[in-house]
Amino acid sequence: MKALFAPSANSIYWLAIGAMAMATLVLPALLLLWVRTPYETGEQQPRAQPVKFDHRHHVRDDGVDCFYCHGGAQRAPYAGVPPTSLCMGCHNQVWPESPELAAVRRSYFEGRPLRWRRVTSMPDFVFFDHSIHVNKGVGCVSCHGRVDLMGQVYQVESLTMGFCLACHREPEKHLRPLDRITDMEWEPERPQEEIGRELRAELRIRSVVDCSGCHR
Repeated sequence: MKALFAPSANSIYWLAIGAMAMATLVLPALLLLWVRTPYETGEQQPRAQPVKFDHRHHVRDDGVDCFYCHGGAQRAPYAGVPPTSLCMGCHNQVWPESPELAAVRRSYFEGRPLRWRRVTSMPDFVFFDHSIHVNKGVGCVSCHGRVDLMGQVYQVESLTMGFCLACHREPEKHLRPLDRITDMEWEPERPQEEIGRELRAELRIRSVVDCSGCHR
């Protein structure tokens, strides 16, 4: 009686089994790698905004402090964005007729907030409080980069769990005096870790690395 399957069927069978086994291992690994790429984390990708806001001009030329617009960072989980009434405090006299600011004026007079596109965000399953970081010596530049040099803001760091844990395990590498939190150009006058260790003791900073610290 003629065989139902050709002799090569065994080889094809085992190749198929091997391919399926490899797929169950390789596919999850590829997905884990993918979510860490800039395409997925959003690094280095400027976001188009409803108004062209140049941080270089406002921060470097005009000396506007981070907390003037993002005051929530000192007292709340979210840094927030300023209402257009704050913008109009200056722009009712500075470039009051500029077409670039038409959306700001319309927002102010109609009482409708501008729909800014969020640049730096954490997943919904991650708890992050700006105020605890700011009030414990973590500078804006540590996570947001040199915003004062950006014409259009983009995310600088990956903000993955590994990024956060590296800082939580050794916070002294990133701490700075509280009066230098928003200073983008601050450089330590002594070794960073020496200053960091002093601030860590002074501010009573703990290395929170357990799951419940960020996943609540």
